[in-house]
Amino acid sequence: MKLISLCPSNTELVAYLGLSSSLIGVDDFSDWPAEVSTLPRLGPDLNIDIEMAAALKPDLVLASLSVPGMERNIKELEKHNLPYVIVPNPKTLKEVGDCLLFVGKVTGTLEKATRVHEKFNRILEHYDLLSKRVPVPKTVYWEWWAKPVFTPGGSNWLTEMSRLAGGRNVFEDHPEASVQTDWDDVKQRNPDVIGVVWVGVHKKKVNPKVIKKRPGWDEMKAMQNNQLYILDEPLFCRPSPLLLNGLAQIAHILHPEIFPKYKEGTDLLLS
Repeated sequence: MKLISLCPSNTELVAYLGLSSSLIGVDDFSDWPAEVSTLPRLGPDLNIDIEMAAALKPDLVLASLSVPGMERNIKELEKHNLPYVIVPNPKTLKEVGDCLLFVGKVTGTLEKATRVHEKFNRILEHYDLLSKRVPVPKTVYWEWWAKPVFTPGGSNWLTEMSRLAGGRNVFEDHPEASVQTDWDDVKQRNPDVIGVVWVGVHKKKVNPKVIKKRPGWDEMKAMQNNQLYILDEPLFCRPSPLLLNGLAQIAHILHPEIFPKYKEGTDLLLS
């Protein structure tokens, strides 16, 4: 089966099912696993070159509506009579795991998908058990964007990840998935830990010195205790099993005495 993926999370789901060799084209932002770097690039996920996709003659296109504006791609796929499915847009870690089953069904790899899905859930259960050993959860501020400030709210998987890591998202009181706020609000919430995961920005391009200069931020516990972390955005911001690696990373940061150390470059689901 010749597959095209229109967003990074779909590409990653395909890879976890051992189907990377079936991919014949991906969006511009797909960067994992490494072998996808040689594939034809079809443009950014919000503006896919559908004519180029059609020329590749795929058996199936894995589309998504995870970002507002992707509806245009769906209309163009229909216009060009390309076979496609819309991978569900998960809100929780469990739903991320369920996407493995969805992709497994539509690609004829349900048996493999079921095994991977079961391991995915076992890892979540393991971290849930470990989190119960945490005496006092640490508060975490996640920063998706700086100007304007965006952070995940209560219905985002990073709130769930925080809990499984023995923490608490300081913006979990906002029920929405994404919250627009400001630096003063963050300062008043005074988190123990700050995790910076600017969407679409490699961590090497984020300058922590600029963040530390924000007015009054030097008074926060996180800054005073050197608990500002610039993290790998793909491990926290994409609805794919890569989130398990993000969970392992932040859990060890919060409670190294309880959670095992995450070795950069390793993968919980593939090990």
